[in-house]
Amino acid sequence: MRSHLLNDTTAEHYRRSVTQGVERVAAKLATTERPFTGVTVDALSPLIDRIDLDRPLHDTAAVLDELDEVYLRDAIYFHHPRYLAHLNCPVVIPAVLGEAVLSAVNSSLDTWDQSAGGTLIERKLIDWTNERIGLGPHADGVFTSGGSQSNLQALLLAREEAKTDTLATLRIFASEVSHFSVKKSAKLLGLGQDAVVSIPVGADKRMQTVALARELERCKDAGLVPMAVVATAGTTDFGSIDPLPEVAELCEQFGVWMHIDAAYGCGLLASLKHRSRIDGIERADSVTVDYHKSFFQPVSSSALLVRDADTLRHATYHADYLNPRRMVQERIPNQVDKSLQTTRRFDALKLWMTLRVMGADGIGQLFDEVCDLAEEGWRLLAADPRFDVVVEPSLSTLVYRYIPAAVTDPAEIDRANLYARKALFASGDAVVAGTKVAGRHYLKFTLLNPETTADDIAAVLDLIAGHAEQYLGESLDRAS
Repeated sequence: MRSHLLNDTTAEHYRRSVTQGVERVAAKLATTERPFTGVTVDALSPLIDRIDLDRPLHDTAAVLDELDEVYLRDAIYFHHPRYLAHLNCPVVIPAVLGEAVLSAVNSSLDTWDQSAGGTLIERKLIDWTNERIGLGPHADGVFTSGGSQSNLQALLLAREEAKTDTLATLRIFASEVSHFSVKKSAKLLGLGQDAVVSIPVGADKRMQTVALARELERCKDAGLVPMAVVATAGTTDFGSIDPLPEVAELCEQFGVWMHIDAAYGCGLLASLKHRSRIDGIERADSVTVDYHKSFFQPVSSSALLVRDADTLRHATYHADYLNPRRMVQERIPNQVDKSLQTTRRFDALKLWMTLRVMGADGIGQLFDEVCDLAEEGWRLLAADPRFDVVVEPSLSTLVYRYIPAAVTDPAEIDRANLYARKALFASGDAVVAGTKVAGRHYLKFTLLNPETTADDIAAVLDLIAGHAEQYLGESLDRAS
């Protein structure tokens, strides 16, 4: 079995095996005609259940044949221009190359003696991102597994900086359409269920700062401690961007930690056209970015950035076997001193490869394309009497609802939209997401593929309308 260990004696075996795998994936990408096959759980489960993991095939080609049957054939392919559902981006080739390198070398980014140059590359990318944000000369940060972890760590720092032992008095303020990880983080941090104060949004789905000011004042009058305000630069449902400068003013006025969840909107940091949409981000105390959303990186690639590097001490623990205190005095850079994780992948390499091959402008151009496409999609929806579109996009998300001309019952319209989404997914012709607006069911395009065109959007809208009309016709037949 030593022949399967990657080392100096198996380099050729490694080359052949990886090449076989790459060729399979490349062939699949080249011939994929739909984002999904429409396979059902009931159809796919037996194929996987019948595999006996205690009886290996002992042949790479045979395993790849099997993998095609249980995974590659029916995978959801985000590179397809009619995958329009969640915040999953097609990935750029330099990043995929970086993924291959980091997996093979298998550096762990917790300590210098496990990563060396990897540590310095990650730190360089953190500095680069902080410069793009404008957090100032004392900024720092660390790569994380994703936006949820970044938000959790940011709120941990805010909790500690609030300097109170009475956790029940702490309050976090976030808009009613902020990411669920804010409430989840509050729970994980030992705060009460009512710790997150939900701030209403306007018709534009942006936090209402008048309401935020009122809640901050009410909180202080009640003897509670405002711990953090979470502003969102790109909400998951709507892509809306909270009024960051106004939120920053209130945070300064009340002495509250300002965290910006820019997991989605961070692509604007590289934008050539729309950077001003996140003006005010430079005033944050901490920022979440997900490069695996709008920087076209493979999962996972995220980071938490902070204005004051010293605040990261709240995540620091020293272990004699790993990062003893003497290493700080010896100026040995251990990233575990900043991270909630210990063992950690060298995900920074993917972004490094991307910047060195494409440059930041290349990333920004791609993200600008999808933002501009969303504007086209908005105009299509606004002009189409079959659909109600909720809000003009700030990024690349469109939330809309099929409205039949002859049906007025909101519940029946809900069912028609739910059916249309399900039927579209089952067909494999396109994949769209769904959400609720004011208790009603809506559909959602999350546009992250520059290969998607306005014609694709129009075609999918026709498919949705067709499925919804089919449902309503069958519903009328059943009623009669």
